Amino acid sequence: MTVKITMCTRDDLPILQEISIETFNDTFNDQNSPENMKDYLKRAFNFEQLETELFNISSKFFFVYFNNEVAGYLKVNTDNAQSEEMGDESLEIERIYIKNKFQKHGLGKYLLNKAIEIAKEDNKKKIWLGVWEQNENAIAFYQKMGFVQTAAHSFYMGDEEQADFIMTKTL
Repeated sequence: MTVKITMCTRDDLPILQEISIETFNDTFNDQNSPENMKDYLKRAFNFEQLETELFNISSKFFFVYFNNEVAGYLKVNTDNAQSEEMGDESLEIERIYIKNKFQKHGLGKYLLNKAIEIAKEDNKKKIWLGVWEQNENAIAFYQKMGFVQTAAHSFYMGDEEQADFIMTKTL
């Protein structure tokens, strides 16, 4: 098993878009209406939106490769790119998306450790993320990795308001 992590570039946008839609749909399709899923996927993962996010100086994207195949990606935010005001000493993990066929290989842990490495290099004191309150597998994973729930915020899936737990880890 070989695992490699590389920073995404503009040339990676088509693959980034494909993975975003595939992983989000695979994870949340069964718990949401088709209309809300379609609306969210169109808004969150259209090419222009992903391009804007990729070129934000306060955001970074990384692909994870498993045996030379793109298996998923990590998106981290600092400063004003964070989806909540958490201050200059925080780094947000906005996305850890792993394709279904690559799950259970420890790739999420690789990406989480990459986020911690970036946070430490940037002298951040904590890392945080939002996770859907019904995503029990992800919550258990983050708890195992030392995150604790510190708050909650609203997340809109189309016209439906849902709750995300905010989980934080002090470095």
